[in-house]
Amino acid sequence: MKVFQCGHCQHPLFFESYSCENCGHESGYRSMDRMMLTFDPAHREQVSDREGIRYKYCKNHHFDVCNWVVPAEEANDFCEACQLNRTIPNLSNEKNLEKWRNLEVAKHRLVYQLQKLGLNLPSKMQDPNGLCFDFVARQHNKSLMTGHASGVITILLREADSVLREQARLQMGEPYRTLIGHLRHEVGHYFWDRLVLPHTELLVEFRTIFGDERKDYGTALAEYYKTGAPVEWQENFISKYATSHPWEDWAETWAHYLHLMDMVETAHFFGLKVDPFHKQKSMRAKVTFDPYGEKSFKKIVNAAVPISFAVNSINRAMGIPDVYPFVINHGVVKKMSFIHSLMLSAQLY
Repeated sequence: MKVFQCGHCQHPLFFESYSCENCGHESGYRSMDRMMLTFDPAHREQVSDREGIRYKYCKNHHFDVCNWVVPAEEANDFCEACQLNRTIPNLSNEKNLEKWRNLEVAKHRLVYQLQKLGLNLPSKMQDPNGLCFDFVARQHNKSLMTGHASGVITILLREADSVLREQARLQMGEPYRTLIGHLRHEVGHYFWDRLVLPHTELLVEFRTIFGDERKDYGTALAEYYKTGAPVEWQENFISKYATSHPWEDWAETWAHYLHLMDMVETAHFFGLKVDPFHKQKSMRAKVTFDPYGEKSFKKIVNAAVPISFAVNSINRAMGIPDVYPFVINHGVVKKMSFIHSLMLSAQLY
């Protein structure tokens, strides 16, 4: 994520900021050019400090779940991120509102990243090949699960409950379980259908790297939950679950590719440098580039590894879990490089 600043006083702002803590001006994110706009709260209309142009907040701003803005003359009252919502929780339940807010923070960060990659995000409500989100409570339907199907990403509301999510993480034996992780994983399934499946040459290359996805998915998952991951799984996979089926390997690898890209972009905009008192040169990094414009994925991963080690070390000093508790092996780098090449390929845009 890039670093934002107030258009009135230049104070730094978070991506989720609704106002500047220094001068009090209201703030809103403009997705067109990834700019944070600010507005004088004394004015009844949102007129940007920098440009003097009128905007309006996304309709979901009313619920404090979205700080994005759209041009005042825009016919649609929802921003590009909120237009992807097909189902939101029942807001008559106050607990649901707070969970929805958590979901929207993660989803808006996901949309920011996908847009920066240049990926097209049509709403499924207007395009049958598009994408949409269902944020739902399981209630009496015990078969309802978090997942993806034909462009519909379903996220159970319980995932936005930190206590229940941690219980699920421990029960599943997972080192990491977050809302942004879920969203990045599930959207990976959607983009496999869009980016890989239609292209014969890419599909052949995918099968060489990830395996043949034509093997029965249900049978493969049942076998995984019965026997678990193979002993040597860390040699070629980013997680145990990635071993269950090539589709899941792709989705897990895709999610971690997005993790690393976000990590390195943030490090770049903060001017981070890792230069420890250690003889190993591979533990040094100075991120002087935006990864979204970098052709070499090797350069990206060489920056991500020292950064993640440094941040993990800081977390351990504070007695909290690692930010990134994963090992990026050579097999995973090869898979991520395949994904990065897709993002750089003009034929997909």
